[in-house]
Amino acid sequence: MKKTITVNLGGTVFAIDEDAYELLKEYLERIENHFPDEKEKSEIMADIEARIAELLTPGQSPRIKPVTISDVEGVISVMGNPEDIAEDAGVEGDDPSGASGGKGPGAGGYAAGGSRRIYRDVDNRLLGGVCSGIAAYWNIDVVWIRIIFVILTLGALSGVFIYLILWLVVPPAVTTAQKLEMRGEPVNISSIGRAVKDEFESVRKNLKI
Repeated sequence: MKKTITVNLGGTVFAIDEDAYELLKEYLERIENHFPDEKEKSEIMADIEARIAELLTPGQSPRIKPVTISDVEGVISVMGNPEDIAEDAGVEGDDPSGASGGKGPGAGGYAAGGSRRIYRDVDNRLLGGVCSGIAAYWNIDVVWIRIIFVILTLGALSGVFIYLILWLVVPPAVTTAQKLEMRGEPVNISSIGRAVKDEFESVRKNLKI
């Protein structure tokens, strides 16, 4: 007989076996200890917990069975260990494939990530971020996408209707994980940590801190 614990992970409540809870708790503590900056740490941990909750929720439907130690081991396989992250930021930047993070499907059968998903890029938007999101998805210059919409609009106003429809149906890239998926990058400890640090550095430069 196993003891089951209820936990809140990334805003989602899970029932988790006691041994799985201990492994996950120890894993999160190791990640937290890896990032010294308190402000960055808070943002990184929130994004990592949200990503783990996503991996533990099959098909985005409510999970019925308790999380097992096999599930947690599968998540760790995807997310990677903090010890694997290169301390040198330059080394991290040379590894866009995310090889320093997840090393493939784990015991839980999770994919390592890296597949692109289309979102609205609200960080680089002129209106709703539709064009910049499509550009990020196809990995092309956003100028070409905007030119296409202008041509469609001048032709028969169809560009306006298409844009408005996409604005309604395509979700915005809000979280760090969504922004990474939009660019086709794997979502693991290394990429999340790097993205959050880059964002903080960008803010510091803009504010000249």
